Amino acid sequence: MPSHKPSLLILGTRGIPASHGGFETFAEKLALFLVKRGWHVAVYCQDEVEAVSERFRTTTWQGVELIHVAVSTSGPRATLDFDWHCVRDAARRGGVSLVLGYNGAVFLPYLRLSGAKIITNMDGIEWKRPKWSMAVRAWFWTNEWIAAWSSHRLVADHPAIADHVATRRPRSAIATIPYGGDPISAAPTAPIAAMGLKPGRYMTSIARIEPDNNILTMVDAFSRKVRGMRLVVLGTLSDSNPYHRAVREAASDEVLFPGAIYESETIRSLRFHARAYLHGHTVGGTNPSLVEALWAGNAVIAHDNPFNRGTAGEEQFYFADADACERHIETLIADDGVARRAGVASLARAADRFEWSEILKQYEAEATALGGFAAPAGQESKHSGTSSAHLPPAPMAMGSQSRDRAS
Repeated sequence: MPSHKPSLLILGTRGIPASHGGFETFAEKLALFLVKRGWHVAVYCQDEVEAVSERFRTTTWQGVELIHVAVSTSGPRATLDFDWHCVRDAARRGGVSLVLGYNGAVFLPYLRLSGAKIITNMDGIEWKRPKWSMAVRAWFWTNEWIAAWSSHRLVADHPAIADHVATRRPRSAIATIPYGGDPISAAPTAPIAAMGLKPGRYMTSIARIEPDNNILTMVDAFSRKVRGMRLVVLGTLSDSNPYHRAVREAASDEVLFPGAIYESETIRSLRFHARAYLHGHTVGGTNPSLVEALWAGNAVIAHDNPFNRGTAGEEQFYFADADACERHIETLIADDGVARRAGVASLARAADRFEWSEILKQYEAEATALGGFAAPAGQESKHSGTSSAHLPPAPMAMGSQSRDRAS
């Protein structure tokens, strides 16, 4: 790596340009931001191949070094193979490594012993998710502890996550830095018209269709009577999945299941023209999909837990069961003024707490301090990257919450 520049390696994602999820989007944002500010940034990218003929190769994308790592396995084994080879390569490079998530933290002691400086984004409390078997949950639990003690600095994206991480490491080792989003000031209507939708006459849910995301609860609440409005539920459905079948069976004719949509213009249009966004996640943290709904100016109906309240704010609507969810749906359908005020509050919340440039400056400050680099001009931001001042204090934790960062 060039010695005259501050440098950062980004591990833990499938790579950039982003096409998979929240961490990939963040990695892309941070990499481009730092390159413009004089950093050398390298991002590890997973290449799935039938047979490995060349384990590592490098390319350059918009000034970012992309380290392509070939793996010939599949499923969870491929992820572990990828993580191991990333760590092995990062260990010989030294410098500061930013690790996104702790699922492959079993390899971090090797990286730490190599002399690398490690910042780990602790993501969420993955081992508490009920969908996993006990063996998988034990794996995540163990890796969470390994990440906590192998890393020099830990990042929590929500005060409630910081509270949890503080049961593993002292708070002095933890920075609270949220996830960010981009304003959506306009969007074409053609993508929603192609789906038979009209602006302001539908609500959206954008999430993995799983029990701990409360998709069935929200579909049931919406489908109890004729609404004169649509509910658009994005996400993959499989007839072989009992929960997915239950969701379909609960849906009225006004519920639309377009599948998983990744085309960015369509997603922007769906968000921007929606009357409200339904968010059933129970797992916590600053959820990227919820942040994006705030930036779109959506009124929000969300599951009532500290993570969602801490992200969306008290001006939105929260439910503990289908009855409460239905009441909020009816309110937002019936009262244009209430829906409009909630949308304005969403935009204000997003601008105050989830603006990318301020968030990226906080990560830059963390990497600068850990790497012992000279602070670039203009690094100061209106929020401290080493405290939890960026978000309000978390409400009291609710039992055994877990989380799903995916949209």
